[in-house]
Amino acid sequence: MGANVGFIGIGNMGRPMAANLVRAGHSVTVYDLDPGQASTFAAEHGARAATGLSDLADCRFVVTMLPTGKEVRQVLLEADGGGAAAHLEPGSIAIDMSSAEPVGTREIGADLAKRGIRFVDAPVSGGVTRAADATLTIMIGGDADAVSDAKPVLSAMGGRLFEVGTLGCGHAMKALNNYLAATSFAATCEAVLIGERFGLDPDVMADIFNVSTGKTFCSENLLKHEILSGRFGSGFAAGLLAKDVKIASDLGEEIGVDAPVSRLVRDRWADARDGLGGGADHTRAAAYWASRAGKGD
Repeated sequence: MGANVGFIGIGNMGRPMAANLVRAGHSVTVYDLDPGQASTFAAEHGARAATGLSDLADCRFVVTMLPTGKEVRQVLLEADGGGAAAHLEPGSIAIDMSSAEPVGTREIGADLAKRGIRFVDAPVSGGVTRAADATLTIMIGGDADAVSDAKPVLSAMGGRLFEVGTLGCGHAMKALNNYLAATSFAATCEAVLIGERFGLDPDVMADIFNVSTGKTFCSENLLKHEILSGRFGSGFAAGLLAKDVKIASDLGEEIGVDAPVSRLVRDRWADARDGLGGGADHTRAAAYWASRAGKGD
């Protein structure tokens, strides 16, 4: 039997994720700062649109899919005189599926616990395509009992669920995964730029990378299809990737780990974000970096 689930944040990712909750038989109440987004979704999917956070009072689970941890804190604890937590029953579970700062997540969890609300962090990987077909990879952090209770909700949105540790570990895992992806992307772009300027064919380079030790997600899935083609349509924004790399780099500094590569990659993506605009597709960073290196001026 389905549960009463509140879903906050009906954006590019939140919309298909909430739709999968409805399809799985849950009773879903959606809330968004844009009331039109919520009402349109509710009409299309047979859900209920919340006009205020108090409309989530009967929800046992509240899922957040928001830009940063700052918005998560505001909507759960601060907005309208106490956030969603002011209206939820003790024992309810808030599930943050955003990309957020792990240390901040633990602070939110401690504040929610004072109100009797349990907290799970469960960020995702897979993008809009996998959000639509409910095959997201979900990295879950939190108390074992809360995670166990949250899994029936999470399984409606993801095909691969990983329990990675205590609260905040899900957000740490997501940031570190995206840091690796961002690093390999930047390195692949630099290798292609150097090779092309020396006289190598980028298409041939891509073919060789993909049957050799230089193979990465970028070389296999993005290099030809998005970058060399000039399509630049992966669907993942440069600002979001820059944010995740910064989270990973900042985490290292917060726990006293010297990680110089993370600082270089953080600054590289911050420059691309600032040069392109945060909403630009992250694959456009390749063209941006090439122009900064004197190519295509």
